[in-house]
Amino acid sequence: MPGHWWQSLRARLEPAPVADPLWRRALLACPLARRLDPERQQQLRRLAALFLARKRFHALAGAVLDDYWRLLIAMQACLPALQQGAASLRGWREVLIYPGEFKVRRSHHDDRTGVVTEGDEVLAGEAWEHGPLVLSLADVQLDLEQPWDGYNVVVHEMAHKLDMLDGPPDGVPPLVEIPRRRWIQQFQQAYDRLVSMPADSHDSPIDHYATESASEYFAVVSELHYSQPTLLRQAEPTIAELLEAFYGRSPAEGCEPPGFCRSR
Repeated sequence: MPGHWWQSLRARLEPAPVADPLWRRALLACPLARRLDPERQQQLRRLAALFLARKRFHALAGAVLDDYWRLLIAMQACLPALQQGAASLRGWREVLIYPGEFKVRRSHHDDRTGVVTEGDEVLAGEAWEHGPLVLSLADVQLDLEQPWDGYNVVVHEMAHKLDMLDGPPDGVPPLVEIPRRRWIQQFQQAYDRLVSMPADSHDSPIDHYATESASEYFAVVSELHYSQPTLLRQAEPTIAELLEAFYGRSPAEGCEPPGFCRSR
């Protein structure tokens, strides 16, 4: 008789499929997944089952999680990984869920003066290299209710996770068919264009938060790929092309309304 270790290994390699009633319910609540073609929906269903088998969810600070919400989070987390496959989910295990925005303590070292200051930062999501994926459940719910507004916290943090598969985040995830030099050149040029704009400019749909770093730029435009691809294509056609090659065609094509994104 196979031992417990074998059953555990098999469950990780071949997880039980998501039950039909639960899948149908979650699909109705997730417009991004609902707009995938049937073949990609089935790929997402299998990948979400694998995600649920490999990742450990922890509800913190009074957050309430059930199988339905775990699946909704897994579905959105697996959308950016759909074209990259199961291997892109490697390197971390924990998903931490807060009921709403959460505070983190940051230390800042001023290179000029040598002074270190500390302060709290309020976040809706965070991704650590080799560490947990941290999410606000309220923001996950808002993204499901407003899928075409330019934001998706799960997609944003999963873009960071993909970026960190080959080391510290630098805005360049592992690339297979896309020339790395072209990616770096085009993203650097687009990043520089956004940096040159005033912070209060309305000339681009790309949130100015993307100027924080190359990694944040990649995560922010990944959100636009999944929620407002038409606006992204108008603002940065080459970036839109590269993201479509990396992620596949956006399920938001033809859905997003005109106008820019909601404010962060």
